[in-house]
Amino acid sequence: MIDLNKIQKDVYQNKLDKGFNVTDINKEFCLTYGEMAEAYEAWRKKKDDVGEEIADVVIYLLGLSEILHIDLEKEILRKINKNKHREYKVIDGVNTRVKEYEE
Repeated sequence: MIDLNKIQKDVYQNKLDKGFNVTDINKEFCLTYGEMAEAYEAWRKKKDDVGEEIADVVIYLLGLSEILHIDLEKEILRKINKNKHREYKVIDGVNTRVKEYEE
């Protein structure tokens, strides 16, 4: 099983070791967005490196989470559970949430 908390800390340490940004939150969001765009372009152009580009997106999200002191593993598990318990109904051809998960 993957220890996302350890990987999150490893990603952050690599950023420190290599001299990458760990303070400018706006920049990190923009760089993450750029990585998502690269992944989309790789998929759209049917390139072989789509997986690597998606991995870059995840790496940036892990680093950003560590910078912001967010336990991403906990948040992912919480959100998966929340989504699992939401109810949807197709209304006018659109999948619409009709019941929200209550903790």
